[in-house]
Amino acid sequence: MEEYGRGHKMLIEAIEGISEEVLRFKPAPDHWSIHQIIIHVTDSEILSTHRMRKVLAENEPLLYSFDQDQWVDELRYDVLDREQHLQLFESLRLSMQPILDHLTEEQAERGGVYPDGLRFTFKQLLEYRVQHIRGHLAQIERVRDAYRATQS
Repeated sequence: MEEYGRGHKMLIEAIEGISEEVLRFKPAPDHWSIHQIIIHVTDSEILSTHRMRKVLAENEPLLYSFDQDQWVDELRYDVLDREQHLQLFESLRLSMQPILDHLTEEQAERGGVYPDGLRFTFKQLLEYRVQHIRGHLAQIERVRDAYRATQS
């Protein structure tokens, strides 16, 4: 829960001081830029916050995923405001903090089910949010490395 609460700060630190050129650099046509990663992380957070709240508020609710690549293309992530999305990400995380502060063991074990039948508990959904940020922080570093490689 502590790392979940630091997610926004971790994202800010990962992109601090990076030029717009690097933020917009795509290592390959089918790879995301750092800018797109930030927008994706926020869109994913919107949906995940909804899933976690559903699991706590409803009895075994149906949960849904999304086609992340289609969202990047169809929502035109390149033209969306990165700072606005970072603020939204922070607000979403902050909105969950009082819920997490008062979470009981029983609530942590409540679950929801995806259409394919896979069941996830609140605790698992929360752990996935932490892993999701870790994975994208590593992806940001890979994009930075790829940019540096083009400059040598």
